[in-house]
Amino acid sequence: MKPRLFIVDDEAPARSRLKTLLSDILEECPNELVGEAGDPQAALDGISAAAPDIVLLDVQMPGMTGLELAAHLTRLPVRPAVVFVTAYDEYALKAFEVHALDYLLKPVRATRLAEALRRVAELRGQLAPAASFPQTVRRHFSVQERGRLLLVPVADVLYLKAELKYVTLRTRQQDYLIEESLTSIEDELGASFVRVHRNALVARAAILGVERATVSVDGEGEHDKAQEAWQVILRGAEERLPISRRQWPVVKALVK
Repeated sequence: MKPRLFIVDDEAPARSRLKTLLSDILEECPNELVGEAGDPQAALDGISAAAPDIVLLDVQMPGMTGLELAAHLTRLPVRPAVVFVTAYDEYALKAFEVHALDYLLKPVRATRLAEALRRVAELRGQLAPAASFPQTVRRHFSVQERGRLLLVPVADVLYLKAELKYVTLRTRQQDYLIEESLTSIEDELGASFVRVHRNALVARAAILGVERATVSVDGEGEHDKAQEAWQVILRGAEERLPISRRQWPVVKALVK
């Protein structure tokens, strides 16, 4: 069965070039183009809808690198194979770290593209499970909303709060639910977020100050009770988040 392909590149001439090459190799290497996109969110939407076998993905794009986009693609129900197409050879090692199956340098030749498609066909059954992909330091969270995988910039997040089995991600505009642990987010994005309580991370850039108030706290293992405690004041949010005694020295150092 011929592979179904999707092209992602922010430059229209580059997408046109790849479409021409795919047409040129059609006889020797049958393929079907099922879509194209010029930005990461449009790419996620299009790939989610079309479910291609292979994504031809540019590395350098405004707002998000192809390396980061490839990591978000692992959250799709059907994960496509990724072939990077770029003018820069210095990203090759990182590309294969996120399990790309090939790496093409621009200007791409027809013979090299055909070779890449044949390589993918041979290696397709050897893809690692999505959960084994290494995480790069991201600039976006990917969240499910009404069946759509939506990109939310890390810089827009005010705080993340664990509630039951989900984590609530809060921006100035709205809340989202994500299925990630606070610990993994803190390990990856500790330079941008600080833990104020065992169930909450707040954006360092959003902290305006702290205040004393009577709050209901669990005391990190004690019974719930009302007591005087410090709360963090966040820019763009009316809600105040309690600061645990354990985390108070860390937060205090940030607001001096």
